[in-house]
Amino acid sequence: MPLWRTVSGAGNGPGRAAVPLATVASTTSLAKRLLLGRPFRSDKLQHTLLPKRIALPVFASDALSSVAYAPDEILLTLSIAGASAFAISPWVTLAVAVVMVTVVASYRQNVHAYPSGGGDYEVATVNIGPRAGLGVASALLVDYILTVAVSISSGVSNLASVLPWDSIGTHKVEIAVGAVLLLTALNLRGLRESGTAFAVPTYLFIVVMVGMILTGLFRVFVLGTDLRAPSAGLTITAEESHLTSFAFVFLLLRTFSSGCAALTGVEAISNGVPAFKPPKSKNAATTLLLLGGIAIVMLFGIIALARLTHLQYVEDPTTQILAGPVAYEQKTVTAQLAETVFGHGSWLVVLVGGITALILFLAANTAFNGFPVLGSILAQDRYLPRQFHTRGDRLAFSNGIVFLAGAAIVLIVAFQAETTRLIQLYIVGVFVSFTLSQGGMIRHWNRLLKIQRDPERRRRMIRSRAINAFGMGLTGAVLIVVLITKFLLGAWIAIAAMVVIYGLMLAIHKHYTRVAEELQPTEERPVLPSRNHAVILVSKVHQPTLRAAAYAQATRPDTITAVTVNVDDKDTRAIQTEWERRELPVPLTVIDSPYREITKPIIDYVKSVRRASPRDVVTVFVPEYVVGRWWENLLHNQSALRIKGRLLFEPGVMVTSVPWQLRSSQDRDLDRLDRGLSRAPARGPRFHPVEARTDPDQNDNEDS
Repeated sequence: MPLWRTVSGAGNGPGRAAVPLATVASTTSLAKRLLLGRPFRSDKLQHTLLPKRIALPVFASDALSSVAYAPDEILLTLSIAGASAFAISPWVTLAVAVVMVTVVASYRQNVHAYPSGGGDYEVATVNIGPRAGLGVASALLVDYILTVAVSISSGVSNLASVLPWDSIGTHKVEIAVGAVLLLTALNLRGLRESGTAFAVPTYLFIVVMVGMILTGLFRVFVLGTDLRAPSAGLTITAEESHLTSFAFVFLLLRTFSSGCAALTGVEAISNGVPAFKPPKSKNAATTLLLLGGIAIVMLFGIIALARLTHLQYVEDPTTQILAGPVAYEQKTVTAQLAETVFGHGSWLVVLVGGITALILFLAANTAFNGFPVLGSILAQDRYLPRQFHTRGDRLAFSNGIVFLAGAAIVLIVAFQAETTRLIQLYIVGVFVSFTLSQGGMIRHWNRLLKIQRDPERRRRMIRSRAINAFGMGLTGAVLIVVLITKFLLGAWIAIAAMVVIYGLMLAIHKHYTRVAEELQPTEERPVLPSRNHAVILVSKVHQPTLRAAAYAQATRPDTITAVTVNVDDKDTRAIQTEWERRELPVPLTVIDSPYREITKPIIDYVKSVRRASPRDVVTVFVPEYVVGRWWENLLHNQSALRIKGRLLFEPGVMVTSVPWQLRSSQDRDLDRLDRGLSRAPARGPRFHPVEARTDPDQNDNEDS
């Protein structure tokens, strides 16, 4: 069948338009269009760039939503020492806020110095070395996967706190997996559409949370209302009632490391600078500042309200809460505060719980925007498969998005969507990247200061270096604390995953380097083959075989022979009889196969033909059916596929498929053509059919 079918033009202009059959939508592509929308042209990439108002919910939703679970982790860790330890929570929050201010200030230097989107990976690679950059990349990849798993799992927990349906808790794994799949579909449609979809709930979350905090503070300090949380009157027993000084300090450090979960997602903006509208660096730095300010305000507000309302939140409610004969069902911190501030049964309580659950679901979008971009950069540097660098129909890095979703689903199922279990694996990777990135920035400023002579610029560089130096010291200290306090609780799993990914990326890079070296052309002229031996595979004397024989003769090889394998004497004699009756000008060779194998005798025969002279080549012509229905592929061409797969490993052997289109494939192509004509606008002549057949580069571009 020809690749191009010439049809008459109509409408806007005269002429004839050639419609490429390969580009007409099939059933599969129609479903893809319904799910993802129409594909974008490559020159439309600029239209997917984000303004600050959209970039904030796209890249900062993770850090903003951490206020929904970071306070929970702070309070439940302190509960190990009893209710009196809750008084320390504001000081722990202050320490977390100091770290966040430092990290935000440091990353504002990063986005100005490295706006290409490599983020921590690029900073560490350029200034410290490829191995350090690879360590940062492996840490970030693991942390992005955990971001999705933790955010989605926490969202399901908040949903169960506000909705009365017990089935949510029972089926939380299924709900979490469904949320991941929904986010995947939204992100596959492209950055702008996902950003628009997430902007409204993110801003609504900010308004609702700040409104709840301000309302609670107004009622306490202005109206003088004695607000008491539903858990205020419960009796809390400490898991460890006699902590030593060292044990108590260790508990504080563990609480601080759990609260530092609020910092996750900050690095995503430095990886996503290319997605911002110009001026990219300035807009990214402004978004970082907004992110840090809003997150700190909400985190402090929630902890302050929790102390003012005497809220209690424990690690193990079944053993730590004395609730009498009725089992106590512990709700999340935000759910308890909403009930305290707005009153039990208020629709605002449902709004707070619902929007908190929603923003936690959407917080995973930070990873869906950061992971694919980082994966694309790593693939471009040949540390990941090249497919991660390919943009999909909607100009999103589809392969990275799908891989991230699959890995997150595995974690959700493995840990049964339990936030407390997943959080122990969290934030290790992000502080590894924080620390190495700040070290790289210090070397970056040192290098520039050696050649910079302008006094004003030197002062700015020295100030930036001081910020990054302070950031490196602080984040390095936090990393040590996290490793010490969380290693045995699950952080070792994240570290092991980083090591595995690090090793895999090194192996992939080694493979690509070796292949590139093998494919590098030399200065010597290619040696022409001495002779070309044609071998035609024959299973029956039918139309595909006759076409293969005719095509093989047209190539004018030095020798030509047809080969059939004798697995049934009766069938073989029938082939020989028909071959002689037609007086075909190609000799027929019969290969005996006492064990009824087909593939191995053919491989051995081809080897024997070429063995006599290493400079000879053997061209094997394989007749194949072209079918129009998917299930027909299961009934045809299986032997041909096995033979071709084996022949590809034989040096000096060329494999040529000779297709024969069955009627089902022809009918399907005609149906596609009719559908394409009904949708295609008439714009006059687009392709000349002869040019389309004779220009291989043009055909390749259109097919791809």
